[in-house]
Amino acid sequence: MQGSLKLLGKRRFLPLFATQFLGAFNDNLYKSAMVILVTYAIYSDETREATFNAVAGGLFILPFFLFSALAGQLADSVDKSRIIRIVKTAEILIMVGGAAGLLLHNVPLLLAALFAMGVHSSFFGPIKYAILPQHLKKDEVLGGTGLVEAGTYGAILLGTIAGGLLGREHGEIAAAGVLGIALLGRITGAMVPPAPPEPDAPLPKMDWHIIRASITLVNATMHIPRLFLAIASISFFWAMGAILAAQFPPLVKNVLHANEQVATLFLAIFSVGVAVGSVLINRMLAGRVLAKFSPASAIAMGLFVCHLYWNVLYWPVDEGALMTFREFITIPRAEWIMFDLFGVAVAGGMFVVPLYAFLTTTVPKSETARTVAANNIVNSGAMVLSAMLLTGLVLAGVSVAGTLLLVVAASPIAAWISWKLHLACD
Repeated sequence: MQGSLKLLGKRRFLPLFATQFLGAFNDNLYKSAMVILVTYAIYSDETREATFNAVAGGLFILPFFLFSALAGQLADSVDKSRIIRIVKTAEILIMVGGAAGLLLHNVPLLLAALFAMGVHSSFFGPIKYAILPQHLKKDEVLGGTGLVEAGTYGAILLGTIAGGLLGREHGEIAAAGVLGIALLGRITGAMVPPAPPEPDAPLPKMDWHIIRASITLVNATMHIPRLFLAIASISFFWAMGAILAAQFPPLVKNVLHANEQVATLFLAIFSVGVAVGSVLINRMLAGRVLAKFSPASAIAMGLFVCHLYWNVLYWPVDEGALMTFREFITIPRAEWIMFDLFGVAVAGGMFVVPLYAFLTTTVPKSETARTVAANNIVNSGAMVLSAMLLTGLVLAGVSVAGTLLLVVAASPIAAWISWKLHLACD
């Protein structure tokens, strides 16, 4: 990993890393501020809060399902650095609406801006992975991918903490923050070196029919067994992550009976854990792109979530005021809950980073963006389905803690698929 850190001094990597870092920070500053604002200041009903969080998660992911095919076609046929500049300009305009929603406590406007940020991210997503094998050497791609993932989750951590602290009572600062970070992202995006189409890339011929383009792209990718297995594994990871992230705020408020400081702590622990897992797996694999540790990592995720469910189930009920951070950490069982969250996240980072590196190195460079786009379509479909399932279970009366068992049930399937990938390719 120490060798990989040298990439941060290279112009072929640093501006992209900084742009991705700022984008992830801004996404999570906005989302965290919005969720805390709605959960703790606007709604006061457990079912409405859990439903809102599930719907918000689905709305952010839906654009990946709708627009990733267009994004992949563009990224493989147009200079990627040019697309980055356009996308980052759009982020500034979107955050004008998001800032207004935070100031006005307007839930429809907040959700509209969230959906628009999903559109923004769906076009940036294929680029951030597809540009790595174009600017980096083959033995640098895993390290570069690990740095991007670690940086992303570090940004998620900082953005989550900032949004959690500002969302309830300092909306004006959060509104100024999302606008300012969007401007910084536009500046760093302009510094990304040119990344023109590969010589064997197809001539630009866009299919603007969203459904047809998506079906064509997924069919062209998923019929390749190794890509099918990698994408299916990544999709299970994101579906499980979507369930956990959506349930953290209502779990903290309505089950653990704690305030927004603890909700922010949970999201922060999860972000740090994924970053640690991303760095750790790169060290264990020594730069090689292999899936041999992914099956065990998936099983570990399920075990940690199972233990988390057990601790939540026997959490001491308190009907008084919501606990502060200091009060929460004095309860003995709180240490185990934080340990379980961290373990889930570390295992998740170890599971998914090699799979992303595999996607970007196993196909010709001229097809990388479309491969990542096909992955994003399938991932987002899995996440939207998980959000719909989660919403249905909550409305049917399943407890917030009970929904954690969805992740436990999915982890052996993810382990089996990644094991098949390991046997096929490593």
